[in-house]
Amino acid sequence: MATTQHQRAPGGGQPPGQPVRVPFPVVDEVARHCAQDAEPSTVHIEIHLPGRVDEERLRSAFAAALARHPRALMRERPRGPLARRYEWELTEAPDTDPVSFPPCAPGALERARAGALDRAPALTAAPPLRLDVVREPDREGCVLLFTVHHTALDGPACLRLAATAAEIYSDSPAPPSPAPARPAAAPLPRQSRTPALARPAQVAPGSPGPAPVPGNAMLVAELPVPRRESGAPYTVNDQLMVATALTVADWNRAQGAPGADRRPLRITMPVDDRTRGPEMPIGNGTRLVEVGFTAAELAPGTDVAALLRTTAERTRALKAQPRPQLGHGAGLLTVPLLPVAARAALTRGLRVAAGPWTSTTLLSNIGRIPYPLDFGDAGRATAVWFSAPARMPRGLTFTTASTGGRLHLALRWSRTLLGESDGTRLLDLFTRHLAATSSEAI
Repeated sequence: MATTQHQRAPGGGQPPGQPVRVPFPVVDEVARHCAQDAEPSTVHIEIHLPGRVDEERLRSAFAAALARHPRALMRERPRGPLARRYEWELTEAPDTDPVSFPPCAPGALERARAGALDRAPALTAAPPLRLDVVREPDREGCVLLFTVHHTALDGPACLRLAATAAEIYSDSPAPPSPAPARPAAAPLPRQSRTPALARPAQVAPGSPGPAPVPGNAMLVAELPVPRRESGAPYTVNDQLMVATALTVADWNRAQGAPGADRRPLRITMPVDDRTRGPEMPIGNGTRLVEVGFTAAELAPGTDVAALLRTTAERTRALKAQPRPQLGHGAGLLTVPLLPVAARAALTRGLRVAAGPWTSTTLLSNIGRIPYPLDFGDAGRATAVWFSAPARMPRGLTFTTASTGGRLHLALRWSRTLLGESDGTRLLDLFTRHLAATSSEAI
């Protein structure tokens, strides 16, 4: 998946000077099949800096970063009606300048955030991302706000591009490559007691309003990282997982959702084993696993300490098990026996049919940001927020990262499912349940 423009695509045969073609990997193809304008599949990343960057230096640094990671310079190749594959073309340079400096004006950050949720970058122009440098007259510093088309790239890959741009901008040597994000661990026998085919609970609808506008909305918050005793058998990721499960369980009970006290919860968790160094493969590199919870485990008055230990066993076992990125079934949908148009219709139909069995929500924990993100005279990043798409039928995602000892949470939801006040209530629930996982509370 880390094919570069200097490598030949499988099958080869391109004349010299022609863009290298790379067939869509499974993840990219399934995402492309299910793309829709009403709920764009975007990843939003915002990097807060204490100072302001120089426009020309940043443009130059980001262009150089793309040259160092040429797999990001991709665009979707035009195809005929009977084509059996989607293909990326890897270009020698950007088709359009991805960097823009919107006017410095009040409310610029909120507008940029809304644009990141509502408008996906085009797949037909390389690179499939954009970077808005946001400044406001009453706010010091600036925000580097990335919008990434999730059909092509994920959040960690874009963050690697940003880290390389920071190294070039500040003319500072790259730090030693961090260790793999999740070292291998021996699988443990204990698994979730939720039946594999049990229909999971879905997030109960809130009050989106009489005529909700399609698309996503988002809240961001800065929270303390929950404390753990030295040698605790669980990680911060497990604490976040427990807080997410308890939040959704509480929400569903408060909304009077049918089966709230009977149906299990399943939380999708991306697992990323890529190195974070300059050689990190660029693209969609995470695999998805599901962490299950029984309704009884999330009942009021649950033993949080016991739930943390049980969750840690489950997540460690899931991380250690080899598994295709989207599971074993997704690969069958991308076998090029039929034209992509036919496979796309089949995939969309199966997605609708499988809607009731979709996981309850998604928790994507980036963890501690592994790069200094030092932009020289503009300073080092003081906060980094990510948000993952929240398309229906799931309709709600939790994304976290930590910088400077603080946890940065983005709560993102489908506006057809929840309203603004619902998002605020869910954030309050999550904050309370996360605090309950701290070693000071258990």
